Amino acid sequence: MKKFDFFNQYRDPVIVVRDYEDVVFKNNTFCHVFKHFDDIRKFAHQMNFDMCPMDSENVDLYSPIFQAIVSKENFFARVSYTSLNGQVTFYDMTAVKRGKYTIIFLVDVSSDVLLKDNQKEQVKYKNKLQQLEEENEELQKIRLKAQSQAIRIALINKVSNIIRESMDISMILNSALKELAIMFGCFKAYYASAVESGFKIEETYGEYDTAKGTQISFDAHAMKSLDINRISISYSLSEYVEAEPFKQSVLRIIVPIFHMQKMLGVLVLLSYQKRELNEEREILDAVSSQLGNAIIRAELYQKNAKNVKDLKAALDELKETQLQLINSEKMASLGQLVAGVAHEINTPVASIKSNNSIISKLIPQIEQEDLKEMFTQINSIDSEAIQRISNIVVSLKKFVRLDESELQEANINKELDLTLDLIRHETKNKIEIIKNYGNIPLVKCYPNMLNQVFTNILVNAGQAIEGNGKITISTEYIDKNLIVKIKDNGKGISKENLNKIFTAGFTTKGVGVGTGLGLAISQKIIDKHGGKIKVLSELGVGTEFIITIKGE
Repeated sequence: MKKFDFFNQYRDPVIVVRDYEDVVFKNNTFCHVFKHFDDIRKFAHQMNFDMCPMDSENVDLYSPIFQAIVSKENFFARVSYTSLNGQVTFYDMTAVKRGKYTIIFLVDVSSDVLLKDNQKEQVKYKNKLQQLEEENEELQKIRLKAQSQAIRIALINKVSNIIRESMDISMILNSALKELAIMFGCFKAYYASAVESGFKIEETYGEYDTAKGTQISFDAHAMKSLDINRISISYSLSEYVEAEPFKQSVLRIIVPIFHMQKMLGVLVLLSYQKRELNEEREILDAVSSQLGNAIIRAELYQKNAKNVKDLKAALDELKETQLQLINSEKMASLGQLVAGVAHEINTPVASIKSNNSIISKLIPQIEQEDLKEMFTQINSIDSEAIQRISNIVVSLKKFVRLDESELQEANINKELDLTLDLIRHETKNKIEIIKNYGNIPLVKCYPNMLNQVFTNILVNAGQAIEGNGKITISTEYIDKNLIVKIKDNGKGISKENLNKIFTAGFTTKGVGVGTGLGLAISQKIIDKHGGKIKVLSELGVGTEFIITIKGE
C-alpha cells in the first residue's frame, strides 16, 4: 500500500499486518534483513520471547508477533529471531495499533545484548579471577608458611644432629651461628656468655669478627626483654653499649639462651636486611631451647672428661709413686744388706790379708826351693783373691750409695764398668762384652739410679742370650746429649710384647725369675733425668736399648 511507503525511509525493519495474518506492507530494510520471509506464521514461529510462561495450549500465543497482533494496546517486547541457518538476532519489537492495522517495528539490539552478555561474562570472569587471586594469595601464604616451617624443621634438625654428634661447645655454637647467619642474611653473628658485669664474647661468625673475650653490655630496653627470656628485635645504629656506631641502621636480633631459670648467654645476629620476623621467632625460640640444653650437657661432659683425666693422672702418679717407693725400699733394703755383708766379709778378709802379709815375709826364710816356690804361688793367688774380694765389696758399696739424693757429676763409662763388674757372674765364660766407649764428658746425674738401669738392661740381655753371645755397649756425646746403646744378639722381643715391656708387672720370664718391675722402674729413672729410653727388637736377631740423657 502506498500509504505505508514512507516506512521505506526507516533503517530498521517494519512490517504492517491487517487483521491476523494479512501482511500488507514490508519496508525495504525488512525485505533485506528477512530475505526468506514468505509467511507471517512461519516468521512468527522463528520469533521468540527471551522468557515466556507456558500456560496455554495455543502455541501462537507464545509468539511475540501474534501477541502484538492480538493485543488491543500498543505492545513492546525484546525478542529473538532464529534464522534458517540457526543464527540468533535480538530485536526490540514495538507494535503500534492503527485501526485494523498493526505496525511492527524491529530495532536490532543484538550488539547491546551481546555487550550486556559480555559484560555479565566479564563480571563473572572478574569475580572468578578475584576468587582465584584470593585463593592463590591464600595458597601463597600456605606455601610460604609451609616453606618457613620446612626451613624451621630443617634448621632445628641440623642443629639437633650437630648437638647429638658433638660434645664440643665451640663446634656446636659455631654451627648454629653459621646456619642462623645464612638464614637471616647476617654480616656478623656471635655468642656471648653471661658474666657478672654483662656478657663476654665466646664464639663469632662473619666477616666482621670481634675479639673473643671482649666484655659487652646492652641497653636497658634490650635487657628488659632478655631478662624475661624474650627475643629483642630492633633496628639500631649501635651493636652494644659503647660500640662504634654503624653508618646505617641495622637489624639487631638478640636471642637469650636460658637453662631452667638461669641465663647462660645470648646469640647476637646483625643484618642489613629490612624484614618482618613472624615464623622466624619460633625458629629462634626452638634453637635457643636446644642450645641451652646442649651447652649444659657439653659443660657437664667436659667437667666429667676433666675429672676422668685428673683421676687418670692421679692414678698414674700413684703408680709412679708406688714404683718409686718399691724401688726406694728395694734399694734401702739392698743397701742395709750390702752394708752388713760388706762388714761381715771385711772382717775375715782383713784377717786373711794380714796372714797373707805375714806369710809373704816368712817365705824368703824357707830353704827348700820347691816348698818356697809353692808357698810363693799360693801367697800370690791369695793376694789376688783378697784384692778381688775387696774390689767387689767396694763396688757393692758404690752401687747402693744411699747418700746420692742430689745430682752429681759422674763418668758414665766408669759407671758402666762398675755395673759390668757386679754382673760378671751373668756373663763370665758365656757372653763377650764389646765396649765402644766414646770420649764423653762428666754428666750430672744420679749415678746409683743409672747403675740400676744399666743392671736391669744388661741382666735382661744376658738372660735373652741362649748359649754364647755378644753384648755391645756404646757411648757417645752428640749435641749436648749423652747416648748409651746396649745391644745384644739374643732371641729378641715379639711385636705384640714390644709396647708392653715398660708396663709395671709385665714379664715374659717364668715364675720366680722376674717381677716385671725392672724396665718400668728404669723408664721412670730415665724420665727423672729428663731423658728418653727407646727399644728396637727383632725376633731371632736381638734387642737394642737406646738411652738419651741431656748432658747439661
